[in-house]
Formats: sequence, structure tokens, C-alpha cells
Amino acid sequence: MSQKSGDRRPVRVTVIDDEQAGAAVSGEYGEYGGCDGDAAGRHTGGGRTGPATEAFITHRNLLFTVAYEMLGSAADAEDVLQETWLRWADVDLDTVRDRRAYLVRITTRQALTRLRTLGRRKESYVGSWLPEPLLTAPDVAEDVELADSVSMAMMLVMETLTPTERAVFVLREVFDLDYDEIAEAVDKTPAAVRQIAHRARAHVAARRPRGAVSRAETEEALDAFRRAVETGDLQGLLDILAPEVVLLGDGGGIRQAVLRPVVGSDKVARLLVAGRDRIPVGTTMHTAQVNGHPALVLRVDGEVDTVVALRLDGGLVTGLYAVRNPEKLSYMLRETALSR
Repeated sequence: MSQKSGDRRPVRVTVIDDEQAGAAVSGEYGEYGGCDGDAAGRHTGGGRTGPATEAFITHRNLLFTVAYEMLGSAADAEDVLQETWLRWADVDLDTVRDRRAYLVRITTRQALTRLRTLGRRKESYVGSWLPEPLLTAPDVAEDVELADSVSMAMMLVMETLTPTERAVFVLREVFDLDYDEIAEAVDKTPAAVRQIAHRARAHVAARRPRGAVSRAETEEALDAFRRAVETGDLQGLLDILAPEVVLLGDGGGIRQAVLRPVVGSDKVARLLVAGRDRIPVGTTMHTAQVNGHPALVLRVDGEVDTVVALRLDGGLVTGLYAVRNPEKLSYMLRETALSR
């Protein structure tokens, strides 16, 4: 569901070192992002990193994570970072007390604007809309709270919040910003932000997965699911699927996928067994770290075709999320660095 960007090159997700990073920011954000040469040179020192560039580089992964958690789209999060850089490049740093907070504020405001646009785009989306899966670095899984916040199941829960509720929830519950900082980011009073945070927490608590699920439990369930699908074992699927399991598929109108949620273990299991015969010859299945959790990746002739994430409750699979829209699979080709 990412917007086409003409001939723009994708912005890198992980910056290697300061010298390369300075060139990346001045080139990738200045060259085609609307930042004129004088501005880029002023902030990068003609290729050397200046204070504005260094601050942006230092907090880039954090800003991407904020934008992604608010939007559920890596492509849109990258666009938000581009817009953030353009605004940050014109800021008088002498007036900025806390650069991290200021950058988060810009990113949040840009993400809120884009989130409202995304809402309109989702209304005309073909079939179910699922978040864009990310191939995440191992350290994301080690940060349990961060991994939980970017899990496919949690991202879908956050989809049920209003844009402002989602921004407040992400900034407070995931990034632990104080209410005054959040108030500046969302243009509300601290008292209003407290009320919004309370309402959002209650909303999420009623819908989020029950209890923590270890990586070992997820891998065990994923292995059982994969074996059952590969062998067409109907009973094996019924043993791992919860009675109320929900299957969502996202093909974006480009690839075949279920257009409406499929509910119930019997319906889901029979659909998966029947679909096994339509899996192309040469398809491989393997496990990868997706959004901080083990997920199943299907490749056809070496190309990523489908990403299947699970939601587990009480040891059983209560949610199956299959992303097939090719426009959402580009971030499965390289690890994405996330941070808090």
C-alpha cells in the first residue's frame, strides 16, 4: 500500500558510520527531497556532518520506529523521515533545548498528518489491510517491550485507535515520553493527554494478546503450523488453532488472498489444507525474525511471496496474518534497525 515515489531512490534504514551518514543525509534528503544545496551544505559542512545532521543520524532509528508504529507502513515512515529532515534542516539549533524531543515532535506531527491520509486510502483498499512486515535485527527481539509493540498482532490492535490516541499511546507506552512532551507533539494540553492516554491504554488492554509469549513458544507453534500445512495434516492444524482463530490475508488486489476475515478453526484449517495444492512447485518455507518475532516466510523461485505472522493466546494460534501484497514485502529483503 505504499505510495509510488517516482524515480526517488529508497532512503537507507541503517546508517553505517558518521562520514557515510553525512553523505547519505545530504545526498538522499537534500538531493531529491526538496532541500536546496545551500541548506544541505550549511548543515553537512559540504559533506562533513554538522550538528543538525549528527542529531538526525543519532536519532534516526528512533524516529523511524515512532513513525512506523504510528503508521504501520515502512514506506510511509520513510517519507515522514524525509519530511522531518526538511523541517529539521531549517531549525535554529540555538533555540532547541532537547534535540531528541524536538525531532520526535516533528516526526509525530508529520506522522499524524500522514495517518489521516492513510485512513482515507485504507477505505478503498482491496481486502484486509495489514501492516507492512519488517525483517528485524536480532536486538529487536531482545527488547521485549519494543518487540511486543511492533508485533503484527499489536500493530493491528493500534489500528483500532484514533490517530491522536495512537500517537499518545506510542509516545507514552512505548517510548516513555512525559505528558508535557507528548502534549507539545500532538497540540493538546497535558491534562487532555493524560485522559487520552488512559482511554487508549484501556482500549488496547481489552484487545491485546493475553499474557507474554516467549520466543520458544512462538517457534514451537510456528513449526507445528508449518508441518501441518506442508503435509496437509488437517488434525494437526486443528490441534494448534484456537476455536475462534481469525485468518486475515493482504494481497492488495495484486495477489490472491482472502478478501474477508475467515473465522473459526475448522474453516481456517480446511482452507489451508485446500490451498496447499495451489502452492507453486519450488516454494520454500523458512522462519525469520519479522517485527521482532518468529514468522513464516514463503519464497517462490527465491523471491519473497508471503509472510505469515501468528498471534498466540494460551498456547494456541488465535490470529494468522498473511501478507502477500508485493508492494509491502520490500522490507523483507534487508534487516531494519528499530530503537527506543
